[in-house]
Amino acid sequence: MIQTDAHPTVRHNAFDPPAELAKYRENEPVRRMRYPDGHIGWLVTSHALGRKLLADQRFSARSEFKRAPVSRPGADPFYGAKALPGWLVDMDPPEHTRLRQQLAGKFTARRMREMRPQIERIVDGLLDAMAERGGPVDLVEAFALPVPSLMICELLGVPYSERAAFQRNSEILFSLNATAAEASEAMDRLYGFLRGLAADDGDGPGAGDGTGLLAMLAADGTLDAEEIAGVGVLLLTAGHESTSSSLSLSTLALLAHPDQLAVFRDDPSITDNAVEELLRHLSVFHFGVPRTPLEDVEFEGHLFRRGESVTVSIPAANRDPAWFEDPDRLDFTRKTAGHMAFGYGIHQCLGQNLVRMEMRTALPALFRRFPTLALAVPPEEVPLAADMSVYGVHRLPVTW
Repeated sequence: MIQTDAHPTVRHNAFDPPAELAKYRENEPVRRMRYPDGHIGWLVTSHALGRKLLADQRFSARSEFKRAPVSRPGADPFYGAKALPGWLVDMDPPEHTRLRQQLAGKFTARRMREMRPQIERIVDGLLDAMAERGGPVDLVEAFALPVPSLMICELLGVPYSERAAFQRNSEILFSLNATAAEASEAMDRLYGFLRGLAADDGDGPGAGDGTGLLAMLAADGTLDAEEIAGVGVLLLTAGHESTSSSLSLSTLALLAHPDQLAVFRDDPSITDNAVEELLRHLSVFHFGVPRTPLEDVEFEGHLFRRGESVTVSIPAANRDPAWFEDPDRLDFTRKTAGHMAFGYGIHQCLGQNLVRMEMRTALPALFRRFPTLALAVPPEEVPLAADMSVYGVHRLPVTW
């Protein structure tokens, strides 16, 4: 009998993915899965097979063919339809290649190292404000959200004064509970906002000194205004949601693992690897990466029919014992190479080096400034963001 379970969603603690994923990976790493619309597709939970599939260009990332692996009405206006202008994550080559080539040089590891003083300035200013205010505070509101929001605004040339609007619309887009109408309206508002900045003649609020990415793309002339707006929406929303979730959830994980927190605080040389381990262990993109075969494909003894949806589970791949020894343990000394927190293949996260630099800067600074940082509520009272497509916490009350 064909197994057609839905994607598991229930966690038994804040940091581990649903237990069923480990059972699937051990017993049937490529298995049938029932999608919310009744479609019978596939779920891949193995690290090796996930990488293999995401590197195989017979599997499309085009939004025309995508299905959400869990119920997410807000995706309905965008899945099953042509990709929005500039929305390169929903495109295949050559369209994807053309757009990514315009952006890749702006997000290299070297470029992010050059931006570290900007990140340090932002982090120090927020920590100063926290110290002046005193605890308890919601770390999401006071630190984890403004760090990436301020940084992506500076990078794009977006006025930070508009943060309340773009954060609210972004939250709608990432919510599993938003309706199709709410998500469509939020996307329209964001496109309208970024369209206005992309069309700025150099004197408006978004122009700045002309060095923001939107201004540079407009001056280059290769992309049209709608594509620039779309790229801006994608980078603005993903650029602050993913890092904010990673920063807040990493802080919660460090507080829950005092042995690893001690290592992290006492040995600065381990910072880079610790960040990679947190990214692997927490895997905030907790419902995986969707793909669709454009033709019938034989894959590891299974026949994937043209048009059948496939989801690669990032949390399951990142906990695969065939790649990571004792994978359920948070261990800052382990070898983290090969984790899939940012995906894999040509669609691997464009902003991953920015996320890394923000986390490498912000987390050590937080615990240096507040070495006695602690939760201000019992751990079970921290509201987890299981209702979002990017996992994290809604609030993180802390004191010191």
